[in-house]
Amino acid sequence: MPYTASKPPLPETPEQLRARIPGWGADLDPADRPSVPRERSDLPPTGAHWDFPDRQEETYPRERSIEHEMLTPVFGTAQPPHGLSGAIRRYSYERFSEGRAAHWLLLIAADRVDAAGAHLRSFATLRPDNPVTETGVLSELHRHPVASRRGRVDVRHQPLDALIVAGPWIAGGAAAFALLRALRRRR
Repeated sequence: MPYTASKPPLPETPEQLRARIPGWGADLDPADRPSVPRERSDLPPTGAHWDFPDRQEETYPRERSIEHEMLTPVFGTAQPPHGLSGAIRRYSYERFSEGRAAHWLLLIAADRVDAAGAHLRSFATLRPDNPVTETGVLSELHRHPVASRRGRVDVRHQPLDALIVAGPWIAGGAAAFALLRALRRRR
């Protein structure tokens, strides 16, 4: 079991593992390990006064990996999952293992949904997001744009930068324009 001070017993003995898995335990002999002169086993006790750490109170259901039987003793609570992005995160953790690409792709999608929601919420404030100043496009023109890009490995991908940064804003503006135009035609 994780998070305990005592080391759990091995399910198989080293001899059984060596017989079953070719090459298992190749570094057990100290003569085969280059780090042996620096390894120390005489370290003082850590001073931990617990066998199992005190568990943090779980005030609302947390996402947890299907590989682990329990939540870690301490976890972050600053940004609890919320809205559509939270539902995507919960689905990712409930359905897919951390070893699957689908798990991580869903988490990336949840981040994008959360970012899009933050951009939309900014329009309801007195100071909405400004894509021109916040993306650094203006400084690109004033700070040696050609000289700073010469010799970089990603030169072929640089034309995509403008599309990636400005594309969502242009698409959002076009969608808003089309919506306003459709509303005006209905009247």
